[in-house]
Amino acid sequence: MADSVFKKIEIVGTSGNSFEAAVANAIAKASETMTGLSWFEVIEQRGAIAEGKVKQYQVTIRIGCKVE
Repeated sequence: MADSVFKKIEIVGTSGNSFEAAVANAIAKASETMTGLSWFEVIEQRGAIAEGKVKQYQVTIRIGCKVE
């Protein structure tokens, strides 16, 4: 079994529903143009507030992409 090498990219995903949906949106969008996506880690969570309510969930994630 050969050792693997990965590169990491950092992106921000958003959702009006949840942090989990923000992660899923980020990964879905990244997978449209990238191959070899293997893992992710959540770096930061934050959100936007409007009129006293949560308006948007935002997550910064790093995605590991296998280098072929």
